[in-house]
Amino acid sequence: MMQAPRIQALPLAALLVFTTSTVGAQSIAYPDKPIRMVLPFPPGGGTDGLARVILPKMSQALGQPIVIDNRPGAGGIAAAELVAKSAPDGHTLFMGSSTLVTATPSLLKLPYDSLRDFSPVTLFGTAAFILAVNPQVAASSVSQLVSLAKAKPASLNYASGGLGSPLHLCGELFKSRAGINLVHIAYKGGAPAATAVIAGEAQILFGSFAATLPLIRAGRLRALAVTSKTRAAVTPEVPTMMESGFPDYHVQAWASFDAPARTPEAIVQRLYSETAKAAFLPEVIDLMNKIGYAPANNTPRQYAEQKRTETAMWAKLIREANIRGE
Repeated sequence: MMQAPRIQALPLAALLVFTTSTVGAQSIAYPDKPIRMVLPFPPGGGTDGLARVILPKMSQALGQPIVIDNRPGAGGIAAAELVAKSAPDGHTLFMGSSTLVTATPSLLKLPYDSLRDFSPVTLFGTAAFILAVNPQVAASSVSQLVSLAKAKPASLNYASGGLGSPLHLCGELFKSRAGINLVHIAYKGGAPAATAVIAGEAQILFGSFAATLPLIRAGRLRALAVTSKTRAAVTPEVPTMMESGFPDYHVQAWASFDAPARTPEAIVQRLYSETAKAAFLPEVIDLMNKIGYAPANNTPRQYAEQKRTETAMWAKLIREANIRGE
């Protein structure tokens, strides 16, 4: 009578071993087809260039091609929605920026939830913005610019890459911290904003390194400060906003990867691990430095926390500045 239970238990034990092996095989098999990386940026930009350096390194490690799908426009909403609504199998990913969770969720009604509808993979690169002015502006430092703005309220315009863009919010944060009144003019991207400052339509710009640094080096714009905690390696002569009298002014752009929500943790961890390795390869670091980025190694949990923190910070600024979506 004691043998019957044993005989019945053997198939169950075999089934458990088989199931465990199958799950393990599935996780090891990822990826089993090409990966689609959706970018909310046009080809040729700084972030697109970064993708084309880091993704081949990841592709080699993962054993499958990673195909870039550039889908610019609409503030990155279309690209993000595509990924948010994709199958959570790790084969459709989003290469995003701080725009994903900063202004857009606070200004617009989105077809997805910026926090709940994505599985954070990693934040792998950070960059500062540059505060620059038209060379005709009588200011060679941030303090001189503040004095000029206070002497003539609402007489200086600052250009941005669009309502709610990081460049816009950098300007609003500057206004708030300095207690000055600047007039915001929105353009369709960072490059047109920089062109407007060069032409004198606006006098001030917070720009990306990729779009702004060549113009600074050509003498068409004057750099006053960078928004990172430390000076940028590519512009060591330019002080930080913190050094310039604003100890609580620290803003970063970032490059990151997200997967659709409910992507298995094993896949997220594999992607994080390979991204972290690729981001610190010498040739990737060199490219990052050239466009003002530095490598980072945020775990999925750290990245998720940064998204939550920055979303709350920018939402507060947007409320206080009474910025409204169009």
